[in-house]
Amino acid sequence: MQVRAKKYLGQHFLTDLGIASRIADTVDQTAERNVLEIGPGMGVLTQFLLEKEKNLQVIEIDGESVEYLKENFSRGLDGRIIEGDFLKFNIDTLFDGASFALIGNYPYNISSQIFFRVLDYRDRIPFVSGMIQKEVARRLASGPGNKDYGILSVLLQAYYDIEYLFTVPPGVFAPPPKVDSAVLSMKRNGVKSLPCDERLFKTVVKTAFNQRRKTLRNSLKPIMKEGMDTTSDLWNRRPEQLSVADFINLTLKFQ
Repeated sequence: MQVRAKKYLGQHFLTDLGIASRIADTVDQTAERNVLEIGPGMGVLTQFLLEKEKNLQVIEIDGESVEYLKENFSRGLDGRIIEGDFLKFNIDTLFDGASFALIGNYPYNISSQIFFRVLDYRDRIPFVSGMIQKEVARRLASGPGNKDYGILSVLLQAYYDIEYLFTVPPGVFAPPPKVDSAVLSMKRNGVKSLPCDERLFKTVVKTAFNQRRKTLRNSLKPIMKEGMDTTSDLWNRRPEQLSVADFINLTLKFQ
């Protein structure tokens, strides 16, 4: 059995069942019973998730794959296959409004959009795991001072503890993609809300990294208020040098 791991970038099928089983095992890290799998394709990950004591639903945009799942997983997934796009689907209707874990072999070219949507529903999604492009996984898990550290690193780490679990080589796909893949997990931390305006926090982070080679004194000029005190050493740093706490303190200066 095979799965489309990257259907939006062409057909790349995961052929290593051991890798699929390891990805499915990541949901053992959470006590959350409700689990949503994004992009099950032909069910290589699904078959292992069904062995878990979880309330599994799957969402798949490809009609052919939906038909395959209905024919081959009719008993395990009866009534729990959603044909739709996670980025557009009304998440409020899932699991009767209860919280749920998210897992999948995420389409690589929209993985960032998926994670931004996770942020919007962070109070409903306490755990996320799955496979994405290695470059993106490193970016999400990187800390300050690392060249991979960026917008999504800061925004996600404000609310989640992120762990890079393992690398997946191209050779376990048919045909092999031109990039390495990686599996990560994200666990909701104890932060219910930030001690600053959260919309402004996002604006500050995005504006700073949009010109990441400049110091904050220069990159944040477009949103600075007249007369702001920019004498502290913080303004001489570049965005990748700031921790989440630093960005929170910076945001407070704009309020």
